[in-house]
Amino acid sequence: MLVGCVNSVWVKVQASGQSLKLFFVKQEKAFLIKTRMRILKRVSALVLRRGVTTYQNSWSIKDCLFRVHPSVSQALAENKPVVALESTIITHGMPYPHNLNTAKEVEAIVRAEGAAPATVAVIEGEVHVGLSSDELEQLARSTNSQKVSRRDLPFIISKGLSGGTTVSATMIAAHRAGIPVFVTGGIGGVHRDGENSLDISADLTELGRTPIAVVSAGVKSILDIGRTLEYLETQGVCVATYGASKHFPAFFSPQSGFNSAYNVCNPEEAAKLLESTLSLGLQSGVLLAVPIPEEHAAAGQQIEEAIQAAVTEASVKGITGRDVTPFILQKVNELTQGKSLQANIALIHNNARVGSQIACALSKLKTNGSKDRHMQKTPEDSRSDIVVVGGINVDFIAKGKTKTLHFGQTNPGSVCQSFGGVGRNIADSLSRLGQRPLFISATGDDSNADAVFNYCKHMDTSGVARLQQQSTATYCAVITDSGELSLGLGDMDIHQQITEQYVSQFEKQLSSASLVCLDGNIPVSTINYVCSVAKEHNIHVWYEPTDAEKACKPFLSDAWKSLSYSSPNLAELCTMNKTLGFTTPAVLPSTLDEILDVAVALSRPLLEHLHCLVVTLGANGVLLCGEHDAGSVNLRPRKQNKQRQLCALHYPALTVTPEETMNVSGAGDSLAGALMAGILQHKDTDSCAQMGLLAAKMSLASPHPIAPVLTIDSVDPNKVQTQNWPKPGFMWIR
Repeated sequence: MLVGCVNSVWVKVQASGQSLKLFFVKQEKAFLIKTRMRILKRVSALVLRRGVTTYQNSWSIKDCLFRVHPSVSQALAENKPVVALESTIITHGMPYPHNLNTAKEVEAIVRAEGAAPATVAVIEGEVHVGLSSDELEQLARSTNSQKVSRRDLPFIISKGLSGGTTVSATMIAAHRAGIPVFVTGGIGGVHRDGENSLDISADLTELGRTPIAVVSAGVKSILDIGRTLEYLETQGVCVATYGASKHFPAFFSPQSGFNSAYNVCNPEEAAKLLESTLSLGLQSGVLLAVPIPEEHAAAGQQIEEAIQAAVTEASVKGITGRDVTPFILQKVNELTQGKSLQANIALIHNNARVGSQIACALSKLKTNGSKDRHMQKTPEDSRSDIVVVGGINVDFIAKGKTKTLHFGQTNPGSVCQSFGGVGRNIADSLSRLGQRPLFISATGDDSNADAVFNYCKHMDTSGVARLQQQSTATYCAVITDSGELSLGLGDMDIHQQITEQYVSQFEKQLSSASLVCLDGNIPVSTINYVCSVAKEHNIHVWYEPTDAEKACKPFLSDAWKSLSYSSPNLAELCTMNKTLGFTTPAVLPSTLDEILDVAVALSRPLLEHLHCLVVTLGANGVLLCGEHDAGSVNLRPRKQNKQRQLCALHYPALTVTPEETMNVSGAGDSLAGALMAGILQHKDTDSCAQMGLLAAKMSLASPHPIAPVLTIDSVDPNKVQTQNWPKPGFMWIR
């Protein structure tokens, strides 16, 4: 629906069979102003909806600092393997043109192995994940590039400078982009005499707090390798040698005299190790040490002697800190007459090859694991436990590269694509959490639908209609460089094709499901139909209202009395009450105590028929309202109707720093999906709420609405030991 490139953007909107093309072309000034005002008037309603405000907030806060190359973004969106690459080897590790040639060769190796390369660097104050050919050239030729570690990022960005990212800074950028595998030459470590100088590389602490696999040739022998390994153990980093032995390599030498704790023999074993690390939610990385190829290891002894001589010279000249490594590498290259450079290039090539194979194996493992979960059936679970009926969106965010966008002419910009829709998000979340939801929706028969089905391979999309002469739902926002919404367009007409007649084809699945989830995108008549089936067969229905405007749909008739659950925010809860004729506050409260009081008061009328309300409060957490049961809220509906005593539990949100936050579009849907999964798995209320909060936190830290690394283990409170869970606040509902 939106077509764009790095240097220009144009938008196409299709509605009621007619095509309206909006081109940035020269027009009379008066016509432009009139047209823009008419469009913005239509957009104003969209600005209040979750999809628009989500993108505006996330882009304004984050995208001014981080830019993901379109090729990398597309690969991530399609669940294809991506390999992150650092750039200090370009800016500080090799002279020109060896640095540029090596960078291009490494990227070519990654592509040849079936993965997408994502070289990370800071360019004019922006962190780039993936570089163009021109940017690589610019970086390789620069003589004043900075060396950028974790500590340097804020200053370099604030000054608008450029530089090569070290291991620690590259790990940060790769993790934020959702890339689990990172290839480098060698990592930093504890410097010799580090027990006195405390000169310890930030690479080691980053490995202890960032869940990513770092593929390297071990640690340079100019460092204290024994203390480096001890420090990594203290940081909880899993260290494994890639190969048949546990010998830990020392960059130019396949053996350092020390051993890794473990070894993995092939890409598949390494991928399983990484998957288990991510699934456990340990928030620490894995160091995979790859020995230099045998044919280049013979020169190791000569290089080691040169290293010792260079170390001595650096000490005599008083060279310390970040200047030590570049000095020694240059000196060693001189002493070995270029042999160290050749060996350096060879081991980097080898690391790139191994790292790409691991990334491909990990991608395959995730895909096959998802398929296996859905294909393994027992007589007990031969039907879908959940049916989700709702919308799919393909979102395009066109972001200008200048502070002001000029209507009437071409503006430089970039386009980002992602996959959303509340129903799709919830079905995605449930699918990753061990459930097998049948997803009922509709797309057009177009390239956007191709992209949707490719991304959603892990889901049961057999209930998604692909309609001829229709367009897949799309939302397009044109945003300024500072993140402000300049223009927004949404084509959601196809959601009206999720009709009662179409959904009725799945009545057998609906009537036998343990839970049916509806989102507010579908027509009122479809909601009424599903509620009538639920009433007849005593099926529990969860209504996700989507936004304040659509929250009213079930409440326009008695259909709402057939709902068991709903997960509104405070504004949506107000709409529900207004629709039923109840009084609501003119202005929503701002303090937590007032918010909780209002949420409880607004929940009370709905609980006459609904079993439980999950009121999402954003940064203030979640409020569960329902039947009191032994000091908690009973999340599992009871068969018999009886007088109930009502209460509410408030669970604070988990801490997510602004630096960790990448995307706020799917947190609520992740929470709802995890809550549903917990209820169906007969978890207690605290566990269900904690699962939801952990899933929401993972979503916030992911570039995707639903984190691709979301698994049942990653949100299991018993397996995620890093959280201190406060006791939820308890309130009676009178």
